[in-house]
Amino acid sequence: MMNAGLDSVEVIPDASQKWNSGPYTDSYWALFEQSFMCMANLDLEFRILEANQSFARRFGWSPVPGTDRNFCEFLHPSVQGKLRNELIRLADGQSPRFADHMVAVGARDSVFVGEVTGIAVRTGAGRVDRILVLVDPDESAGDPQIVSARRKLFSPMHARILEGVAAGESTVQLATKLFLSRGGVEYHVSSLLRKMKVTNRPALISKSYSMGVFAVGQWPPRVRSEFIAE
Repeated sequence: MMNAGLDSVEVIPDASQKWNSGPYTDSYWALFEQSFMCMANLDLEFRILEANQSFARRFGWSPVPGTDRNFCEFLHPSVQGKLRNELIRLADGQSPRFADHMVAVGARDSVFVGEVTGIAVRTGAGRVDRILVLVDPDESAGDPQIVSARRKLFSPMHARILEGVAAGESTVQLATKLFLSRGGVEYHVSSLLRKMKVTNRPALISKSYSMGVFAVGQWPPRVRSEFIAE
């Protein structure tokens, strides 16, 4: 009998041909519905087809007729691009599975960290049919110091100043680029230090990264648009 671990689930029989009429239907759906791990089936555009109760509670998701929720909507902006690329690789058949750290926005805009596993579910012919995602929240992590993308932290000027500081630009360089006086730049930097509750520029940038304000892996640094007030 084959091992029933995650590796053996990478190629799963086509649900429409097997699970809906075969002897594995009841076992699979019992695992899906009753698992304490958050589980969801996605189509190849990452829209949620179905999810178990653990997923629904954690993310505040419910199947509403006529609406398609994309799994990527629940990912924090700081990791959204990276994990979307991982999902694209699954959908394109380039990879059978992935496991990675995640930061997510759950019910009532609560932010939490954990691990996410994505598995390409294939038909008998080997074509990727859908994607199974398993989310394992880290309950021991407490409340992470990460803000929801729905919270507008910065004015456009503050965002430009923050990006410049993160890129290592001096006060004189920022003043020239942003058509401000040196005193004006220092005023905005001081305002950012107070807003972020830090005492110096290195701490300002470190805390901004830890809160997910900057996109991971992007240079020069850019404050994500979701955090900038219009």
